[in-house]
Amino acid sequence: MKKIDGKLFADMIVQGSDSLSNNADFVDSLNVFPVPDGDTGTNMNLSMSSGAAEVKSQDSAHIGEVGKVFSKGLLMGARGNSGVILSQLFRGFSKSIENESEIDAKQFAKAFQSGVNTAYKAVMKPVEGTILTVARVAGEAAMNSSETTDDIITIMEAVIEQGQKALENTPNQLPVLKEVGVVDSGGQGLMFVYEGFLATLKGEKIEPNKEKVNTDEFIIDDHDFGGVMNTEDIVFGYCTEIMVRFGKDKKPFNEDQFREDMSQFGDSLLVISDDEIVKIHVHSETPGEVLTYGSQYGELIKIKIENMREQHREVLRKSADKKIKQEQQQEAVDTAIITISMGEGITKLFKSLGATHVISGGQTMNPSTEDIVKVVKQSGCKNAIILPNNKNIIMAAEQVGHLVDIPVAVVTSKTVSQGLSAMLNLNLEQSIEENKAQMEEAMSFVKSGSVTYAVRDTNIDGITIKKGEYMGIHESSIKVSDADHLSVSKKLIDEMIDEDSEILTIIKGEDASDDEVAQLESYIEENYEDVEVEVHQGDQPIYSFLFSVE
Repeated sequence: MKKIDGKLFADMIVQGSDSLSNNADFVDSLNVFPVPDGDTGTNMNLSMSSGAAEVKSQDSAHIGEVGKVFSKGLLMGARGNSGVILSQLFRGFSKSIENESEIDAKQFAKAFQSGVNTAYKAVMKPVEGTILTVARVAGEAAMNSSETTDDIITIMEAVIEQGQKALENTPNQLPVLKEVGVVDSGGQGLMFVYEGFLATLKGEKIEPNKEKVNTDEFIIDDHDFGGVMNTEDIVFGYCTEIMVRFGKDKKPFNEDQFREDMSQFGDSLLVISDDEIVKIHVHSETPGEVLTYGSQYGELIKIKIENMREQHREVLRKSADKKIKQEQQQEAVDTAIITISMGEGITKLFKSLGATHVISGGQTMNPSTEDIVKVVKQSGCKNAIILPNNKNIIMAAEQVGHLVDIPVAVVTSKTVSQGLSAMLNLNLEQSIEENKAQMEEAMSFVKSGSVTYAVRDTNIDGITIKKGEYMGIHESSIKVSDADHLSVSKKLIDEMIDEDSEILTIIKGEDASDDEVAQLESYIEENYEDVEVEVHQGDQPIYSFLFSVE
């Protein structure tokens, strides 16, 4: 193969995304820390899927145009450090080919190298033994191969061969990977993308994994009527949802035929099936007929029917109040203070300290660059200060300034505790850069700790951790693991408090009890009489306690 045009490159992107998606859970399993957070595979998959979705929406044969669309979609959807680095790799790749309608082998190889250069520049302190190393070695392999061949498939094979060797060597570059017994998760994710590229070039098809039907809930259908319809204009008035478990002696299931037959009962039809279950959503005027038809295939295990006309009347009743509230909330702010928060209580804390906008997110779901950009634009602000409050969101936040037309300062808060301390030093009479400096200085005096549970067995930092046990984490280091929740919490506090400590703040998560808080307060009073204790209801998931020591 001598050339790649926009059509073929689009197919490569889609298959690269499918390859990563099919293996995202495996990439997640490689994360060093056994905490239940938004893992590398999840973040890379969501980021890559965002880019692929944009590519699917266009139809250009110009590879440079396809690259631009892909790069923008990937950047806007970037989540977590791994997602941002992935976006930078393909930003440089796409920049290298932006003026080309098609590319040859040398241009293909050069694009890989350009991506590596862009990604390294985007990371403040590049660390070897990560996705960057895998990308760099793969890029070098592309350049070397292009000196001896003009066949693009041969170059892609060299990229994968050498990239895989670099991936397998990552434990020798990062001791923590060797200790835990894994390769770098980001590098592994990148290799799955590259494998999708090669499959496309060879004419092979990667089939996306078919997910099992979720029988715990129906389709999320909020029936947003748009505020322009009259109730009497609704033709099919009943939102009808059923789940059918296939029966051995029932009518054989053929999804295409089933979908065609079901379409006669109404509109907004959605059919999702696996080998055991079919889930149906349809807006119908005759829900009874939908149930009767579905029962031909097996047992009706769940049924939900809602009167959409009544729902629409309720929407109309509430619309006036909603409009008034929106007008009040849309008053533009001069400086938007945007924080990332997990938990209703923590959100209230940030707002009480002056945050104008709070984005829901954190460990369980890192917000994308686009999520933050939308808030900045909708605020109508002239300046913005962003507090990520999570080390895995900082890079995504730092991309915002490149996508909006106002000054943006990112306060590099890695924890909620740092973010709250920074907010106490906010002074809106100063510039955003002056605020950034003094807020980050304040953060340096805060120690952050958290208590969560392990999702798998592992051994790290000399500590043996069992699945389901609790872990005490100080900054980014696991200090203690035990089956007893209070014991872990007390030992972590012991690690954090020293002779200079004055205040311990406890932020109570949704899984912690008032009795446990009371016992911790008594423990502090008995063992650290000079340390003042503050307790706040955080309602955060995953982390039963967040501690800060100042």
